[in-house]
Amino acid sequence: MRGGYNELVVMNFRQIAMVAAGVLLSLQAHAQYAEAPQQPDSTLILTLDDALKIALSENVSVKVADMEVKRQEYAKKGSYGALFPQISASGSFQRTIKKQVMYMGGGSSGSGSGGGMASMLASAFDPIMYYIGEFAKRHPDIAPYVPKETTESESSASDGLEVGRSYTYNIGVSAQMPLVNAQLWQSLGLSGDQVELAVEKARESRLGMVTSVKQAYYAVLMAKAAHAVYQASYDNALENFKQTERRYNVSKASELDLTRAQSSLASAIPNLFNAENAVGIALWQLKAVMGLDLEKDVDIVGELDDYAETMFRDVNEGVHSDLDRNSSLRQLAMQAEMLSKQIRMQQFAYIPTLSLAFSYSYNAMAEDLQFKDYHWNPYSYVGLSLNIPIFSGFQRYHTIKQTRIQKDELDLQRVNTERQLRIAIRQSLATMDTQMKTYDAAKEALKSAEKAYDIASKSYEIGKTTLTDLSNTELLLTQTRLQTAQAVYNFMVAKAQLEQTLGYDFLNDKE
Repeated sequence: MRGGYNELVVMNFRQIAMVAAGVLLSLQAHAQYAEAPQQPDSTLILTLDDALKIALSENVSVKVADMEVKRQEYAKKGSYGALFPQISASGSFQRTIKKQVMYMGGGSSGSGSGGGMASMLASAFDPIMYYIGEFAKRHPDIAPYVPKETTESESSASDGLEVGRSYTYNIGVSAQMPLVNAQLWQSLGLSGDQVELAVEKARESRLGMVTSVKQAYYAVLMAKAAHAVYQASYDNALENFKQTERRYNVSKASELDLTRAQSSLASAIPNLFNAENAVGIALWQLKAVMGLDLEKDVDIVGELDDYAETMFRDVNEGVHSDLDRNSSLRQLAMQAEMLSKQIRMQQFAYIPTLSLAFSYSYNAMAEDLQFKDYHWNPYSYVGLSLNIPIFSGFQRYHTIKQTRIQKDELDLQRVNTERQLRIAIRQSLATMDTQMKTYDAAKEALKSAEKAYDIASKSYEIGKTTLTDLSNTELLLTQTRLQTAQAVYNFMVAKAQLEQTLGYDFLNDKE
């Protein structure tokens, strides 16, 4: 019976050994690749500062924010164009279908009587019309538009004269420039504020990007730390299995111990693969945040223990509660100032405006399309235009009231935003303090766990402890290592969030 079990144990051991050998070969190849000299086009090795600098130039959100700043700058330059003369050229062609008719004399142009002032004016033109008619009779070639000769009985005051020509042309240039326009001047100041607001929004985008890159970078370090922990756990499980197998062969270990050793080794393999996969996913996330090609091979330097040295206990809350550099509050302050200027601009709508106008044009009228025979007449003028607003149905008044209410809403929003930011600061500081204490406790526990595992391992080797005791100490050691790394990771993530809330700029703070 024992011989059959021995064969079964040998077969299981061979299977496990084959799996373990595959894992070891994969890890060894990965280590050799990491240690091999890197070619210029191979893996890109990054520090945290390198990752931030690349992201500041390659991140999509940062590029969009910079483009928005340029757009607002162009809008500001375009708004200044309203101060310069607005020059335009025009041209028109008109074909008259029915000409206008002018009535003169004492008659009526309609069915009713023409008495009153109109009759008096028409009678005053009778002598003039008489001489015009006589001149047309004597010189028909000069006045071809006069109808055929009529008798006095055929002509009456009710007949009218057609005015104008069939074809009318007009071309010219006109210009207009504001001389006094307080509302326009105030709007130019708003254009400058729009540029400043776009710059601050771009800064906010950079702050968010820096925080995202830091958190992604720390996530890679955390994944690598977890991988190292599970690698050590696998190595311990493999060593325990070999030791148990040797003890079993000399009848110093029970079948139950050998089975437990096999189970521990088998359960350590999936954790190792999951940890390795987590490292790859974290690196992909880092590349995505940085704006790099996802197919680019990237790796980072350092480990979480390097950042453990920067962790601190006491934080001067008076200094770290300063929100003068917070981007959200800065934007709200800018928007409040813009609303104040907008109210003044709306009030300036009550002030009269003065404009200068100029026009120069040529026009011609004819009965045919013989351009060479046209006689072009110039027409030009220069003038001032004064516009005095008097009444607009209370439209301007209600517009000002609406903007003032909007400004009051913004003030309330600012108070609430500042309150939420101070809560976020307290949460970040509390998290950092908690993780600092957790790290200290985990560090002490790690020393005890390592010592306990060494004692249990040596005791198991000489047969004074069981495999269960050794497995328990190994499990405690793994958990403690993960807690230590997790405390550093949580601390650094909370610190990055605090720096974003306080508005720490990566480039300015590095100078």
